[in-house]
Amino acid sequence: MSETIGVESRGDWVEITLNRPEKLNSFNEEMHLALRAALESAAEARAVLLTGAGRGFCAGQDLGDRDPAKMEGTPDLSQTLTNFYNPLVRQIRALPCPVICAVNGVAAGAGANVALACDIVLAAQSAKFIQSFGKIGLVPDSGGTWSLPHLVGMARAKALALTAEPLPAETAADWGLIWKALPDDALMPEARALAEKLANGPTHGLGQIKQALHAAITNTMDEQLDLEAETQKRCGAHPDYAEGVAAFLQKRAPNFGAKP
Repeated sequence: MSETIGVESRGDWVEITLNRPEKLNSFNEEMHLALRAALESAAEARAVLLTGAGRGFCAGQDLGDRDPAKMEGTPDLSQTLTNFYNPLVRQIRALPCPVICAVNGVAAGAGANVALACDIVLAAQSAKFIQSFGKIGLVPDSGGTWSLPHLVGMARAKALALTAEPLPAETAADWGLIWKALPDDALMPEARALAEKLANGPTHGLGQIKQALHAAITNTMDEQLDLEAETQKRCGAHPDYAEGVAAFLQKRAPNFGAKP
């Protein structure tokens, strides 16, 4: 495994750390490939926690790798998205278990939008979310043009993208961009406790919840009702349901151990 990514198995769940702190964990191709490999290896985990090393979560793309002055001809940035960022966002969203993001510092550009691709986002109160693309003549990518209007509405999405103003973590939580802003020293303990809680839960059902909610963005009510019926059939046939009902009726704690 590349040193640009740290992976720590914590029993039923995995903690993955972006590890280029001297570059504010900005993405280069090595870190992209290492992160995707780490997520692939965590496909059977019951929860995943993603965070960053040092004083920032992720500053987005390492622009030193995409400097037009160092290239022959103009860069084709669509290839960067097609080959790296888009597969990463799709991989995060497709994981069958909950993915928590603990934003420990600045999350800028693609770094902000990779965080928003996760299922539950916690942030330190000192953290900021910056749609920095507008400063260099680019469009928010890594799902940013989709996530922002869906999460905070069009008016706020446009202002964030066009001004590139930093959004403090507490405001991000108030606006519904993320779930919680926490005191800096409480971020990782709470994020790890949440990962542990979800990993001990009915992971198959939790994975079905996230996929059903993803589908709800584009489905009609009738389509979503049909999807709920299909999803509930799968969940009812899974051992976690039988265990959950038995634990409820027997007034004991459930023991969910089946694979997602």
